[in-house]
Amino acid sequence: MLTIRGSQSGRFCDGITRRDFLKVGGLAMGGLSLPQLLQAEARAGVRSSHKSVIMVFLAGGPPHQDMVDLKPDAPAEIRGEFKPIPTNVPGLDLCEHFPRLAQRADKLAILRTIVGARGEHAAVQCLTGYPEIISKTQGGRPSLGSILSYLKGPVNPDVPAFVGLSPQMGHRPWADNGEPGFLGLARGPFTPFASGEVSLKSDGLGIDRLVGRKSLRGKLDALRSEMDRSGALEGMDSFSRQAFDILSSSRLVEALDVTREDPRLRAKYGVGDMKNVDDGGPCSMDQFLMARRLVEAGARCVTIGFGRWDYHDNNFGQCRERLPKLDMGLSALLDDLQARGMQDDVTVIVWGEFGRTPLINKAGGRDHWPQNNCAILAGGGLRTGQVIGTTTKGGEVPKDRPISFQEVFATLYHCLGIDPGGFVPDRSGRPMRILDEIEPMPELI
Repeated sequence: MLTIRGSQSGRFCDGITRRDFLKVGGLAMGGLSLPQLLQAEARAGVRSSHKSVIMVFLAGGPPHQDMVDLKPDAPAEIRGEFKPIPTNVPGLDLCEHFPRLAQRADKLAILRTIVGARGEHAAVQCLTGYPEIISKTQGGRPSLGSILSYLKGPVNPDVPAFVGLSPQMGHRPWADNGEPGFLGLARGPFTPFASGEVSLKSDGLGIDRLVGRKSLRGKLDALRSEMDRSGALEGMDSFSRQAFDILSSSRLVEALDVTREDPRLRAKYGVGDMKNVDDGGPCSMDQFLMARRLVEAGARCVTIGFGRWDYHDNNFGQCRERLPKLDMGLSALLDDLQARGMQDDVTVIVWGEFGRTPLINKAGGRDHWPQNNCAILAGGGLRTGQVIGTTTKGGEVPKDRPISFQEVFATLYHCLGIDPGGFVPDRSGRPMRILDEIEPMPELI
């Protein structure tokens, strides 16, 4: 039996623990096996053009006024230490630690006035469009990746439609890759780093890590050869074999292995590691490249947790360390997508759960500020090279054009070819509208 184990603690919202197994031929995913789900999708004709999304979550709440909405004319205790720099779009300035993005501002849409955050240190609103409390009262709102997986299915049978690259973190709600909610465990993400390692096990087969071990392909080949000799594969129906292919796919393994890339391209992304930043995520530059490789291989949604941005003290020192990494990784991703002709099909969004206080505190930090938030969008055929929304003098609240989380989600769904006013079933089969606010942002489409 082939098994993928999740992390050792925590439960999904349908009550199944993360230690529960995903089994080929077993009833393990919300009452349906993977072969059964593949069969149902085939009957329904679930296949379409390969639109996709890469979501970069900045855990902790990044400081909007030190990244994309600088206030150089504000008092020192508000404007901070960073200076704005001009970009290749007249009138659009960015932080001085975003020099690469400044040269690519024509590829960006900067949202400066996102409202509706609840001050929760959790990824859930950035993954679903709903605050945690509302999501729970409605039975667990599915994340965008789960909706996409349910409605569109896999592009390639060897690659999961939804992949979450965030590893375990000290603050668990930041490590959320996107829960399937009332759509059931089958629509959750494939999470290769969620427990720190991935284990693919069969009788006599143990693999410590999915990525970074040269023997991986050989062991998977050995497993397949053994099943061929035993006749196990011959006894499977086509959907069971398809499920096995997903779990043992060299295509998936290769997509996760960034060492296969040209070293010159990898150098443009920068080489990072998987060491977490305090109780947040790692600043792994490799994950930007991995996300592109996964999308190219067939993934529809890839989520990344990048760094830790909860800067109650030493805000500017920590930003000096992290902003250049974000600048480098995101710029390389946008260039790479364009070079491969993928920029109109892949939507990229970068954001965190809320913004930071206009007033710098005595420890040199900025505290939680749900009254205003920001985001960076790119690709997806969107109208880029613009800023949407203006804040007041200190960046406290929108001066014009407040933007809700659900407006952003409606726009993402629009880019993915999904009607945000459509329906998906809850656990009882009752239709649930994907979003309450169903109109995408007219400025972007």
